[in-house]
Amino acid sequence: MTIKEISRLAGVSSAAVSRYLNGGYVSEEKRAQIKKVIDETGYHPSAQARTLRTKRASLIGVVVPKINSESISRITEGIGKVLSARGYQMLLASTDNDARKEIEYLYLFEKYPVDGIILIGTMITGEHRKFLKNAQVPIVVTGQYTKYANCIYHDDYGAGKAMGRLAVSLSRSHVAYIGVTREDKAAGAAREDGFRAGMKAGGAELEEEYVRISEFRTDSGYSAAMSLLEEKKDIDVISCATDTIAAGAIKALHAMEKRRGGTDSPRKVTVTGFGDNQMLKAAAGGIPTVHFGYKTSGIRSAELLLDVIERGEKIPVEMKLGFRLVDGDSSEEKEYEG
Repeated sequence: MTIKEISRLAGVSSAAVSRYLNGGYVSEEKRAQIKKVIDETGYHPSAQARTLRTKRASLIGVVVPKINSESISRITEGIGKVLSARGYQMLLASTDNDARKEIEYLYLFEKYPVDGIILIGTMITGEHRKFLKNAQVPIVVTGQYTKYANCIYHDDYGAGKAMGRLAVSLSRSHVAYIGVTREDKAAGAAREDGFRAGMKAGGAELEEEYVRISEFRTDSGYSAAMSLLEEKKDIDVISCATDTIAAGAIKALHAMEKRRGGTDSPRKVTVTGFGDNQMLKAAAGGIPTVHFGYKTSGIRSAELLLDVIERGEKIPVEMKLGFRLVDGDSSEEKEYEG
């Protein structure tokens, strides 16, 4: 099947079919006719021919820290939605939270070549900055702020501050915090700094002996929470930098209760998180958490990247997205604009 045959069956010109296949303007009537023929015949254009004709491969490299994450799946869903609608395919690379692998995949995609790259960032190291400054293909960084590339990120500091104030309002004794490495400027540094500022605004301080650092895993959150609960007997709020860590903290609380065997009055501890994880909500009935527009960030990232690729947009873009504070299993939500 050729473009000429498609045009004959659709009753349109070959030029109209070519414009349709390459994302150009075609009237709605002709677009419907061409789509109908393509759907009926199962026609697939030659990728090699399209690359030669348009000078684009219609491939986008997407580098993610891990694939078994609800937040990452929401982001990639948003990216995929835009790419599919505009005739592009996604090449997905998972780094298992290894910054060195991120660099390897960035250079691999640049040489592949792809038309552009979306990096769902966890940290921006010197090697990252070097690549971003000298990259030969358009790049959008999602989830982290950087001045070296177009970026779309969340208001992690503002979200942390809102959660810090909420934690103080929920506490009658001591608030503990389980964070992540501060090399992650968003989930690590910004959320913790905002949380401390929020507690201070609420009239309290986060004491260092009530702080632990976790990996981005439930089992690591469990270990960090057990350390706190075994050493401190006056904690009534454990705030966690992610909902995944919060799931581990909840598991630790259940383990401590089981260990007591019901002989003591149960310690009432509220666990909070960031991410609004739907599986945790279903399993635990909901905790105070922060909802970020992860799918929206994926959509905006893909749209921005394709605008650079197809239209040659040169104006640097730094887009900060807002958040919603979700108050546990109640219907109370407060929305904050970025």
